Amino acid sequence: MKNCLPRLDFRGGWLLGLLAAVIATPVIAETPNFGRFNLLPGFTAETGKFAGFTSGYYSLSAISNRDRNKQACIGFADPNPDHIMILEKNFANLRISVNSGGNDTTLLIQGPDNNTIRCGDDTDKNKDASIVDQNWKKGIYRVWVGTFKAGVKHNYTLTVQEL
Repeated sequence: MKNCLPRLDFRGGWLLGLLAAVIATPVIAETPNFGRFNLLPGFTAETGKFAGFTSGYYSLSAISNRDRNKQACIGFADPNPDHIMILEKNFANLRISVNSGGNDTTLLIQGPDNNTIRCGDDTDKNKDASIVDQNWKKGIYRVWVGTFKAGVKHNYTLTVQEL
């Protein structure tokens, strides 16, 4: 019986080169659900506001159980980040907060090295999440806004403030 498969010609190595490039190319960061934004020191209040809504059944603790300050990472969100925050320079102090009208939201922010994790839950007596932290290095941050219960949808405003 004759072989019915086409014969591949590897002369010139172009096909092998193409395969090697595809295999070796790192995965580009996920497409965020609600967009990307860039911030420079001194940004205005309006520049630091972004809209979105919570959704999803992905446990944020799958990314990390605890953040760099030993804070628990909890909640449920979409597997893709909701926002991509690009800090074009280092920031000494930032506050990132969620306003969903007092619903029980959570936050997880993954830093440029993928190892620096910051998590937030309730803010004082308010159920909306926030994170106040220092030493934000220049780079790309992936931001998830979650809810305490899986699959719950709440519209929110994410606010980033320089302190």
